Amino acid sequence: MENEKYTDKKGIVYLNQYHIVFCPKYRRKVLVGDIERDLKRIFEEVAKEHDVQIKAMEIMPDHVHLFISFDPRQHLHKIIQAFKRKSSRILREKYPSLKSRLPSLWTRSYFCCTVGHISEEAVKQYIENQKNV
Repeated sequence: MENEKYTDKKGIVYLNQYHIVFCPKYRRKVLVGDIERDLKRIFEEVAKEHDVQIKAMEIMPDHVHLFISFDPRQHLHKIIQAFKRKSSRILREKYPSLKSRLPSLWTRSYFCCTVGHISEEAVKQYIENQKNV
């Protein structure tokens, strides 16, 4: 295993990486200008609060891409809820036009996909090496 790519925290070695995509309600193109700037800042705050590393973030007018990594003891769904909940509350308070145009900022759905580069052989080797620990 290449140690610089993995996190070792309290005896747990991991590389949990996810590509997340979610959209505003009705896929409205509202994530532009000051809203986009504020959304990035809010996402950075949420990541810090929940010990999530944002490896990449792209805000498009009608959807968000996040590439994140976090401790496997956390739950992906709860992390996504945290990003959506805080950003919706803050942005809808700051920008009344969002509140009047959308019943909620985000749809309930999202896309998630694990992202990794470890081979089946590396997993087998790791398991075999545990005999010597």
